[in-house]
Amino acid sequence: MALLKWFAVHGRELPWRGIGDAYGIWVSEVILQQTRIDQGTEYWLRFMERFPTVEALAAASEDEVLRLWQGLGYYSRARNMHAAARQIVAQGGFPTTIEGLRSLKGVGDYTAAAVGSMAFGLPAAAVDGNVYRVLARHYGIDVPINTTRGKHTFEALAQELLPHDRPSEFNQAMMDFGATWCTPRAPRCMDCPVAVTCEALRSGRVEKLPVKEKKMKIQERRFSYIYVRHDGKTALRRRPAGDIWQGLWEPLFIEGCPLPDLGCPLTLLAHDVKHVLTHRVLLADFFLAEPESKPILPAAYQWVDEQDIDNYALPRLVEKLIAMLKNRKRPHDDEDRS
Repeated sequence: MALLKWFAVHGRELPWRGIGDAYGIWVSEVILQQTRIDQGTEYWLRFMERFPTVEALAAASEDEVLRLWQGLGYYSRARNMHAAARQIVAQGGFPTTIEGLRSLKGVGDYTAAAVGSMAFGLPAAAVDGNVYRVLARHYGIDVPINTTRGKHTFEALAQELLPHDRPSEFNQAMMDFGATWCTPRAPRCMDCPVAVTCEALRSGRVEKLPVKEKKMKIQERRFSYIYVRHDGKTALRRRPAGDIWQGLWEPLFIEGCPLPDLGCPLTLLAHDVKHVLTHRVLLADFFLAEPESKPILPAAYQWVDEQDIDNYALPRLVEKLIAMLKNRKRPHDDEDRS
């Protein structure tokens, strides 16, 4: 097969490839969902150093896992991975079937196929965005990839093409080819190893495939964060279930109601700080409050030492607020201290 020959020469060198370790492969697949491979590689190395085995990950607290995940976003991935690690340990080891892998928390069809084929040689095609693109272009398929029909169409085709004696190489070849050669923009069609049989190239539809149905409307949310500083401490709460950033920590959060009276003026640090999530745009105002006496806050908030705030897993937006505070001069920073 032309792509397997291409992969032997052009396949990417990644630290989890060829290790044959289901745990390391699984961690890489979870991290690389919605994450660039260069950033994801750094996180994978840190995770494997801190949690070298599934038992180590299972024994960790959720706070430890979220803290190490901080900056990757989509924190449900980390919570699901932690829960799945405990499942694996409880059942005595990694499942070695697609059905068993699929039963793990947060593991879908793609991840089960990727881990199963690379760790256990299971003949299961792993279909991600790169594979959708390669197949849509090569076979000229215009069924929208983000529909149930599209999912079934492309998964069936990939499974039909999969060589059962080389499933790991096939899946990795398809992923790498889509990521580095048959890219969304400016694909390398002129030196493509399968150009002669590419229907999209023949019909001039390379830039039009794959097809996606229109996305849902982007929602906008506006809220405020108030960093309350008193006697070397600040107030944080863990975000509840049912909203973004579940389980992460944040300062005083205000949405849909007036700013509270904390017994002191509020200093505006930044207005309409923009943070983009899937289907959402967040616009936040950052404030600093430094009351002389400790204000009464909702019961969910805990007072913690400011110097320990780096030990808490924070949303990226809150990290921006903390960075502003660290770079902000205190009232007497410019005074002569001689």
